[in-house]
Amino acid sequence: MDEKRVAAFNALPQPSACRLIDFDDIQVIPGTILRTYFLIVKGTKPWVTMDVGLHPLPYATRPDFTGIEVVGCQNGIGLPQAGPYSAVIEFTHLIGVRGIEVIGATMRKKIEIS
Repeated sequence: MDEKRVAAFNALPQPSACRLIDFDDIQVIPGTILRTYFLIVKGTKPWVTMDVGLHPLPYATRPDFTGIEVVGCQNGIGLPQAGPYSAVIEFTHLIGVRGIEVIGATMRKKIEIS
């Protein structure tokens, strides 16, 4: 992807139903195939009816740390009661030069992958 396409993507309107949410725990688990990795993120979502996913940021060139956002999306009428979440992504193809960075609402954590 080139810089123009990333800029065009970033200029698109943002959704109203989704927000960055924080995390409590991060685990990187190696896969059964050599040099494959899974990221498991756990925490508490503010609404139990939210769907939580891990979304890599788009880049034109490979960054030192690829950003992966923790995103909660509310679909329709919700229940504003906190509840636990767990989200998983296989990120082998997303690793930056040095690793990944998990991005929540108020915190970030860099993880070096060697």
